[in-house]
Amino acid sequence: MRRVMTYMSGSSITQRVLRGSAISGMGYFLTQGIRLASNLILTRLLFPDAFGLMALVTMFVLGVVMMSDVGLTPSIMQSKRGDDPKFLNTAWSVKMMLHGMYFVVICLLAWPAAQFYEAPELVQLMPAVGLSLLIGGLVSPNIEHAQRHIRLGTVTLIELATQAASVVAMVIFALITGSIWALVIGQIVAAVVKVLLTRHYFKGPATRFEMDRSALHELIHFGKWITLSSFCGFLLSQGDKAVLGKYLSLEQLGVYNIGYFLASFPMALAENIVGRMIIPVYRDTPPYESPQNFSTVRRMRMGLSALVMSMIAVMAVGGPWIIDLLYDIRYQEAGRIVSLIACAQVPVLLGMTYPQAALAAGDSRSPSMLNMLRAGVQITAFLIGAELGGLTGAIIGQMVAGWILHLFIIRLAIRHRVWDPLHDMLFAGLGALITFAGLSHLLMAG
Repeated sequence: MRRVMTYMSGSSITQRVLRGSAISGMGYFLTQGIRLASNLILTRLLFPDAFGLMALVTMFVLGVVMMSDVGLTPSIMQSKRGDDPKFLNTAWSVKMMLHGMYFVVICLLAWPAAQFYEAPELVQLMPAVGLSLLIGGLVSPNIEHAQRHIRLGTVTLIELATQAASVVAMVIFALITGSIWALVIGQIVAAVVKVLLTRHYFKGPATRFEMDRSALHELIHFGKWITLSSFCGFLLSQGDKAVLGKYLSLEQLGVYNIGYFLASFPMALAENIVGRMIIPVYRDTPPYESPQNFSTVRRMRMGLSALVMSMIAVMAVGGPWIIDLLYDIRYQEAGRIVSLIACAQVPVLLGMTYPQAALAAGDSRSPSMLNMLRAGVQITAFLIGAELGGLTGAIIGQMVAGWILHLFIIRLAIRHRVWDPLHDMLFAGLGALITFAGLSHLLMAG
């Protein structure tokens, strides 16, 4: 054990990634454990339609944010100027202006959203949640600077503290009022706590408003394709709720959202680690430069895929049992949703690091074009599946689309000389077996 700890405390890219992955993984498990505990408590204090309403609010908020995202975090992580105080201050200044714009747009969208979804509560809920984004613009840019160098200890502790404060606020307010406003208060508290902690604990250049022309040009040049990619990412992550919100009742949407929350846990963990680790890895150890680099990246991807695939297997086969164990009868239908969504995530896992390799090389255009293709294909498959087989057909349609789209992801990987066919074939075979087992279990259960 001492040898392992000594090795992981080193400064090489492999040691930093191992240390960062361990910290990120543990932090994510603890954060999601807190979320799950709060979820179990809140589902007993609030009605399912509260979660349906909050799903609609979240969809609009994420839509506004992702449609105007300029990729400030990946810009800082990949840029040669990522340690320059002028570059960091310019990035933070842009972030402040964007968050102010988010708040205004969300307020303007509140009334039309309430009319479209016939949910008058959105008129008040959306601006209130938008306030948390306005506050979030004050978060110190030194948090991105720490991620650039894979120094994730303080980052993880702050996220845990933020999550814990949010949960405490939500539970207390839900106990007192039994109102959906408990969920809103939790988001505002989380934003305030994160701002205070990042300002106090992150050491780095003093943050001030600054607009360095060359830094701004680099941010815009890199981020122009990120905006398109994020917009498509919104369609991929929230398109289902946008469609279902119109055709399901708020209660049914709330049940779907509970199932989605559990089923997305494995991939959310993978995205958490990949988002923080993989750009520095591909930046500092490009696989095409040497067999040693290729081997290093392969080991990292194999370990991550094995961990996440095992979790997907549990969700795919045991979804109904997990829901029966954790939730009451109102959420029983969510078990089938958990299994189906878990199966649909298998092809997404296979190639999720390849777009990060392109970003590490300064290519933001290719991942954006890929995301645009993915959004179009998956939403079309979702709609066709829904027409043919309802909610079950819609999720299966997304799963089939995911397998087809992986061919285009491979093309991107080959272009940037990072494709690992052994990894993809091994986990594609394992994923196909998991999918077969999960769907077979659902069919036998009726």
